[in-house]
Amino acid sequence: MSLEDLTAEIEQSYAAFDDELSVPLDRQTRNELAMLETVLEPDETDELVRRAIHMLFQTTVETGTLDFHLRSGFDVTYDEYLSGMTFDEMTGANQYPTMDDERRYQF
Repeated sequence: MSLEDLTAEIEQSYAAFDDELSVPLDRQTRNELAMLETVLEPDETDELVRRAIHMLFQTTVETGTLDFHLRSGFDVTYDEYLSGMTFDEMTGANQYPTMDDERRYQF
């Protein structure tokens, strides 16, 4: 897969989300959400869910987990996705022809 494949899948996922997302909660999640809502007193419970997604994303980026999965599935990193170019494209590594080892040192 490639950077273009990743971009297409992200756009497809983004388009599939409605403005509101219905998520069923298990008992543990319900208890934890109730605790957080009681302690943090947000204006709406939805705000806690938004914060949780931001925190999960940030943690995934900082620990390298996101890059690991991106490299495994799409052969790119998050930095490459953000720049819109692969490392080889940035450095120009793919613009030179391959070396012919038999003629490499002939003048």
